[in-house]
Amino acid sequence: MKLLTISGSLRARSSNTELLRAAQLVADPSWTFDHYDGLAALPHFNPDLDFEGATPPASVSDLRARIAAADALLICSPEYAHGVPGSLKNALDWMVSDAAMIGKPIGLLNAAARSTFAHPQLAETLRTMSTVLVDGACLAVPLDGRRLAAAGIAADLELAGILRTALDALAEIVLGLKS
Repeated sequence: MKLLTISGSLRARSSNTELLRAAQLVADPSWTFDHYDGLAALPHFNPDLDFEGATPPASVSDLRARIAAADALLICSPEYAHGVPGSLKNALDWMVSDAAMIGKPIGLLNAAARSTFAHPQLAETLRTMSTVLVDGACLAVPLDGRRLAAAGIAADLELAGILRTALDALAEIVLGLKS
């Protein structure tokens, strides 16, 4: 199982990023994790650069290749001004014309219970892109203000259990698609 994780936050010590790192700590050791950290390097989406036969910018090609190589994606994003952070939405805009997202199983984690707008917006965008949102992998993980690093999240039985639930749900879908 190869999982690509994408944090919607550009902050170095983001709770969202730490939550994704914790997922790797609680996952089956046979899983491979690829943590995408290139959101800040992506150019602003421009349809004039993204047409059939065009060569996309290198950072876009890298994102597309990493998504294509993954069995599933796990995304955790903050909410800014009641919405999806622009950097994450920009990355998704670059993926609209690429077939790599079609049918890709995706889990969405929400690290803040008070963030109630971005999560459904992100889900709607991903459904529009013909991905497979895995219900059991779309979960809130109550980190609100706890400032835990990945190891602390993985050591917390409740939080680790929520992450394992999400990972198990993704694995079930991926294995079903491969059989």
